Amino acid sequence: MKGTRKQATRSRHKRIRRKMSGTAAKPRLSIFRSNNHIVAQLIDDVAQETLAAASTLEQEIKQGLDTTANCAAATKVGELIAQRAIAKGLNNVVFDRGGKLYHGRVRALAEAARSGGLEF
Repeated sequence: MKGTRKQATRSRHKRIRRKMSGTAAKPRLSIFRSNNHIVAQLIDDVAQETLAAASTLEQEIKQGLDTTANCAAATKVGELIAQRAIAKGLNNVVFDRGGKLYHGRVRALAEAARSGGLEF
């Protein structure tokens, strides 16, 4: 029986998370994408804490954008999370796309983070 799109996303995310984990030296770059916003977090799964975060909900990203639900906004979030990670001395990360397909806003965020100096 075919499941819904949401069930497929959850299934992909569970499959991905079984194989990856973030540490203090190499945190997990977790992406959450909703219809209107995108959030990126650097997570240390061993200590269970968030090391850095960036989101389209922040005022500095919202300024100058017509909408927060496009690739331009995701690019700004990717650049900002890369800056915050490098400021904390974190260059290598494990990319967790949250079960979403690697295209559109998720891809824009990942490429902006790579160009900002993160390696994954």
